[in-house]
Amino acid sequence: MPRLVMKFGGTSVADIPRIRNVAAHVKREIDAGSEVAVVVSAMAGKTNELVAWCKEAGSHFDNAEYDSVVASGELVTAGLLALVLKDMGLKARSWAGWQIPLVTDDVHGSARIAGIDGTRLGEGFAAGEIAVVAGFQGVHKATNRVTTLGRGGSDTSAVALAAAISADRCDIYTDVDGVYTSDPRVVPKARRLAKVAFEEMLEMASLGAKVLQVRSVELAMVNKVKLYVRSSFDDPAHPQLGTLICDEEDIMEQEVVTGIAFSRDEAQITLRDVADKPGVAAAIFVPLADANINVDMIIQVVSGDATTTDITFTVPATEYERAIKLLKQRQAKIGYAKLHGAQDVVKISAIGVGMRSHSGVAARAFKALAEKGINIRAITTSEIKFSMLIDDAYTELAVRTLHTLYGLDAK
Repeated sequence: MPRLVMKFGGTSVADIPRIRNVAAHVKREIDAGSEVAVVVSAMAGKTNELVAWCKEAGSHFDNAEYDSVVASGELVTAGLLALVLKDMGLKARSWAGWQIPLVTDDVHGSARIAGIDGTRLGEGFAAGEIAVVAGFQGVHKATNRVTTLGRGGSDTSAVALAAAISADRCDIYTDVDGVYTSDPRVVPKARRLAKVAFEEMLEMASLGAKVLQVRSVELAMVNKVKLYVRSSFDDPAHPQLGTLICDEEDIMEQEVVTGIAFSRDEAQITLRDVADKPGVAAAIFVPLADANINVDMIIQVVSGDATTTDITFTVPATEYERAIKLLKQRQAKIGYAKLHGAQDVVKISAIGVGMRSHSGVAARAFKALAEKGINIRAITTSEIKFSMLIDDAYTELAVRTLHTLYGLDAK
């Protein structure tokens, strides 16, 4: 009998009518003969409300108690869905993360999964029972405390559970009907992809596409879990297939470029006239790393007399002020003359495993953007993607230009 994990996000379970719609999707799979585990998020907006309550409750913030509060949102959804399924005449029960158990480390708020014992769920399947699992949460065995996996952690819960119970596939239901070649709100000609390689999806997720959480894709790739991205708003009786996230070998013909992603969560920092000597880069980037500030693009331009250099790099926009403050405090140790920053920038990325076997892919983009009068501030490349930092004002023009350039427009 096929075994399936179905995951539903917050917008899919936002109220009781939507939970009934989710139940109809689950019933379709049960009627088709599958054993089903359903992983649910908190109802839309509920986690934000719980976080706000934690902040309002008092100054004695405690990460373990914070997890106890915010994990409750998923428990509510799981219980409600189980009730609706039972009302439809189906056998179902809700599960908290600690009951399975889904075991994690003790890093409250962003715990990592250490293991899942799917034995009890298997016993339920044998009895014809649907398992409705609260996503986003687990338990640290030594302390016996509830932990949470960080925002988007329900995706990670679902994939890890699929691997643990040897599910045939994991369907991630969301408010979009699959993975698109770019954001349809920016590129009206964007088209839905039938298949995307794990590596491509990892890059897309990390470069601005919000469809899947990065950790969930990593887990799926390591454990060979086939993922489908599907819409919960499809008619349950006639659903679309969505997009399959799978191994590269499972895709017959590879496009050179699969998608164009962009991220406005970027800020640029430039240090001028830095002494060009050993240890300078470490003096800049080690303190940033120690402060848990991620650095992405890095460009170094040496002066004509080779005595000084300009160093440009990007950090997340949310970390910009903190990075600037830290660098100003260390000006004497680093030895730079001036510091410049910009937050009106965007990172545009082209992703595709087909780049491995084609030359000149990035060069075509540079030429096309130049013809549109778009200046490139910084560039980074890898085997299957390249990213460019440009002025935010040119975002839509740049994304649409590249989307057309690589033949991604819907016919």
